[in-house]
Amino acid sequence: MEANPPKRKETRKSLRVKVISMGNAEVGKSCIIKRYCEKRFVSKYLATIGIDYGVTKVQVRDREIKVNIFDMAGHPFFYEVRNEFYKDTQGVILVYDVGQKESFDALDTWLAEMKQELGPHGNMDNVVFVVCANKIDSTKHRSVDESEGRLWAESRGFLYFETSAQTGEGINEMFQTFYSAIIDLCDNGGKRPPSSMGVGFTKEQADAIRRIRNSKDSWDMLGVKPGATRDEVNKAYRKLAVLLHPDKCVAPGSEDAFKAVVNARTALLKNIK
Repeated sequence: MEANPPKRKETRKSLRVKVISMGNAEVGKSCIIKRYCEKRFVSKYLATIGIDYGVTKVQVRDREIKVNIFDMAGHPFFYEVRNEFYKDTQGVILVYDVGQKESFDALDTWLAEMKQELGPHGNMDNVVFVVCANKIDSTKHRSVDESEGRLWAESRGFLYFETSAQTGEGINEMFQTFYSAIIDLCDNGGKRPPSSMGVGFTKEQADAIRRIRNSKDSWDMLGVKPGATRDEVNKAYRKLAVLLHPDKCVAPGSEDAFKAVVNARTALLKNIK
């Protein structure tokens, strides 16, 4: 009797995906892509004119992916060029410069632009976003710390990586995780799996951390008016302490926010009779 021939290992179908880069001019979008695709860093700044397009093949989890990358110019002048490229995108690389606070603050504007161009029927929940906090190698003062950037990204269900196009730090890990998430998206019928959209903290916690970080004084930090009574200060403190205690809150920056609240309460009570 003839032995059964061994079963061939089923070849998984290769994927073709579209990825775009977004972010202000000079944050390093093109350099990140070149570092990954060409294993090199271009030190001389050359502004992207409109759109740079490239194709690369990558192997992730034994799966071949043909990636069409649209590197979009960050200057407002090129809006009329890039607005055609938002549709039918599976992945977005959202980049800011950790030494330029304005490039971080502009991330919301970039999301708004994409949402506008996708139109009422577009669904950004079914796109994989990765936020790159770039230029961590820079010797200039860092104006956006890791916890602030990570909080912004993770509160939206986005991936977050600290990167340096110059040294290569974080680049390979970022792209591997990014492409792996895109595979999960495609295998789930073009929808992000529920597990990948989960956030381990609430919007209330995230909003409280941002408010504390941006507060101008101890009164503002606790959310009470100057001249508040001891009872009012303690009541506001207790509410924030329960919300942000490190044992119960895993949001990035929660530990620093909790310490700041404790110090604010102590400072205020010293001056209240």
